[in-house]
Amino acid sequence: MTIENEEQLEKLRIIGRLVARTLTAMGEALEPGMTTKELDDLGRALLEKEGARSAPELTYDFPGATCISVGPDCAHGIPDETVIKAGDLINIDVSAELDGFFGDTGASFAVPPTSPRIERLCEDGRRAMWAGIRAVKPGARLNEIGRSIETFAKKNGYSLIRNLASHGIGRSLHDEPSEIPTWYEKHDRRRITEGLVFTIEPFLSLGADHVEEMDDGWTLRPPLHQAAVQYEHTLVATRRGPLILTLA
Repeated sequence: MTIENEEQLEKLRIIGRLVARTLTAMGEALEPGMTTKELDDLGRALLEKEGARSAPELTYDFPGATCISVGPDCAHGIPDETVIKAGDLINIDVSAELDGFFGDTGASFAVPPTSPRIERLCEDGRRAMWAGIRAVKPGARLNEIGRSIETFAKKNGYSLIRNLASHGIGRSLHDEPSEIPTWYEKHDRRRITEGLVFTIEPFLSLGADHVEEMDDGWTLRPPLHQAAVQYEHTLVATRRGPLILTLA
């Protein structure tokens, strides 16, 4: 989607703020002893209170309002009766639709007590996302986002999951450009246009470069159970730089 007017931008801001507030509230509520279903119920209630609909349910008939993955799972986890424990690494991905527009955000949370290595992974996961965001500029190639993220990852000794990518968003959850690599693809000649709406969501890992789908048909896990984190914002490319839509 490319934004055409202020009304569209405002509607994207509204749904972006809502998914951001929902993610923040779920992260603050996260504690040992609760189930991922209880956490998902909180997210559903917050979205539905504002008239929004879960994007994965609406688009893909996903069995939950939000995606909640308990490590070593790192994406598309189904909320269920799994009990969260101290030391768990949890990924929460919140996406929703309101008034015909979509917002998408996500973050990983380490449930204390955790090791310094996992705490650093979480901190650097955020830094990797921001490295990509800072590369957003109308006229630049889309692969500059991946170049910036990969440079950060290599410098700090991390790998990147390469079968999960960022994507366009706007009037649908997954829009054009369909896949935006968070690693450098030298043959990708696509350019960032002014007003383009998309996500940036690198998966930073302690050694994994891909994930495999589990038997439930949804959950994604690194093959050797390496720890991985994801942080995600939805943004708009503007002449003044990236405009982040998913800030609480």
